[in-house]
Amino acid sequence: MELADEPPEALTAGDPWQRAFHILVREYVVTFLLFVLLLALAYGLVQRYARREQAEYAVRDDEEATVHRTALLLCTFSLALAGGAALLLPISITANEILLYYPDSYYMQWLNSSLIQGIWKYIFLLSNLSLFVLLPFAYLFTESEGFAGARKGLLSRVYETFTVLSLLAVLVVGIAYVLSAFLDGESGRRSLQTVWTAHLPLLYSFISSFGVLLLLLCTPLGFARLFDLVGRLLVRPHLMDDVEERCAAARLEAAALVRRLAAAAAAAPQPLLCPEEEEAEPAVRLAAVREELARLERRRRASPLERNLGYPLVMLALLALTAAAEFMVLRNSVELLVGVKALPLSTQQVTLGITSLSALGPVGAALEIVLIGYFLLTSLVGFYSLPAFSRLRPAVADTPLPALIANCAVMLVISSALPLLIRTLGITNFDLLGHYGKVRWLGDFYIVFFYNIVFAVASALCLVNKFTASVRQALFRRLAALRRSLQADRSALRRRDASGSAAAAPAGAPQKPPPPG
Repeated sequence: MELADEPPEALTAGDPWQRAFHILVREYVVTFLLFVLLLALAYGLVQRYARREQAEYAVRDDEEATVHRTALLLCTFSLALAGGAALLLPISITANEILLYYPDSYYMQWLNSSLIQGIWKYIFLLSNLSLFVLLPFAYLFTESEGFAGARKGLLSRVYETFTVLSLLAVLVVGIAYVLSAFLDGESGRRSLQTVWTAHLPLLYSFISSFGVLLLLLCTPLGFARLFDLVGRLLVRPHLMDDVEERCAAARLEAAALVRRLAAAAAAAPQPLLCPEEEEAEPAVRLAAVREELARLERRRRASPLERNLGYPLVMLALLALTAAAEFMVLRNSVELLVGVKALPLSTQQVTLGITSLSALGPVGAALEIVLIGYFLLTSLVGFYSLPAFSRLRPAVADTPLPALIANCAVMLVISSALPLLIRTLGITNFDLLGHYGKVRWLGDFYIVFFYNIVFAVASALCLVNKFTASVRQALFRRLAALRRSLQADRSALRRRDASGSAAAAPAGAPQKPPPPG
C-alpha cells in the first residue's frame, strides 16, 4: 500500500521516540526552507540597494573585498530575520485557519503548534543575536583599521573588532544587569549565569518597547503620507485637465530654456558678473520642467483603464483599510475600558486549530493579515518621512555600507515591534508566543489603554490634516487677500480724506478785508 493511501492513525502508530524524531526533523526542515527563502529575498534587496562604486573598489583589494562581503552577508542575515519577524503573525493566523478547516488532512500534518512556536522562539533568539552581536560586528569591522603599531592586515582588523565588541558587550550586559536589579529588586540581583535567560530578554524587551513607541509616531504619519506616495506613483484621471496642451507648453518652455542656456554659454563672459550664478536659475528651472514633462508624458501614455479606474480603486482601498484600522483600534479601546477584552499579556499556551481568531472566520482572518501588512508599509513610509530619519532612506545602487547596516537595524527593530503593536491595538486576538508575550507593560491596563487612545487620536489628526490641508490653505489665502483688500481700501479712504481736507482748507480760510476807497 502506498504512503498516501494510509490513514493518519497508521502513520502515527509506532515508537513514540521515532514519531518525536520524525516530527522534530520535519519542523527543522520546514523552518530551514522558510529561512532559505527569506535569505534569498534579503540577498536580492541588499544587492539592489548596495552602492556599486564601493563594491567595485572592494574587488580591487582582497582585504576590503572580504570585509565588504562579510558585512553584506551579515546585513542579509539580519534583513531575513526582520522579514521573518514581520511574518510571524500572518503565518500564525494562516496556520490556525488551515488547521481549523482541515484538522485531519495528511498534507497538513507538518503544520502544527510546535512548528509555529519553534519559529517564534528562533526568531526571538536570532534577533537578539543579530541586534546585539552581528550588526555591531559588521559596522565595527568595516570601520576598523587594526591596532596602532600592529601588523596591518585582515587578522589585525578582526582582533580590533572583537576587542571593541567585547567591551561593548560588557557595557550592554552591565546596563541590563543594573536595569534588572532596579526593576526586579532582590530577584533581579542574580549571578551573570542568567544573562541569556533574563537580562538579554529584558534588554530586548526595552528595544521592542522603543520600537513600539517609534511605531506610535511613524504609523499615523504613514497613513497620511501613503496617499501622497500613491498619488505620485499612479496616474490620476484627467477630468478637466488638458494633458496634451500642458505637454506642448512644457516642451516649448524646455526648448526656450535650452536655447537660453546655449546662448549664455556661447556669449563672452563679462568680467564683473559670475556666469555660474547667472546660469543657475535657468538650469534649475529646466530640470523642474523636464521632470514635469516626464510626468505629463506618463499621464498621456497611460491607458484609459489605468487612468480612470486604477487610481480611484487604490485610493478607495487605502481609505477602507485606514477606516478599518481606526475602527478596530477604537473598538479595542472601548472593550478594554468596559472590561470585555483581556490585556494582551500571554498567560497560557496557544494551541492552533481550536477556534477561529475572528468573528468573521476566514474573511476576518484575511482582513487581519492585510491590515498587518498595511501597518508595516505605513510604518516604513512614516519612518522615512520623519525629518530626523529621512537621510537614512536607501537609494537604489547608491546606499553606502554604514547606511545599509543602519537600515537593516531599523528594519529589525520595527519588524520585531510589529507583533507587539498589532496585539496592543487589538488588530488580532492571536496571543504572542515565546518571549514576545512576556513583555511586562502588556499587562498594565493604563499603558495599553493610553497607547490605544493616543494612536487613534494621532491617526485621526494626521488624516484630517491631510485631507483638509488644501481647503485650509485656500481659506487662509482668501482671508489674507481679504485682509489686504480691506487694508488697501482703508489706506485709499485715508488718502482721499487727507486730499479733501487739503482742498477744503483754502476755501474756508479767513479772507483779507478789501482795501479802503
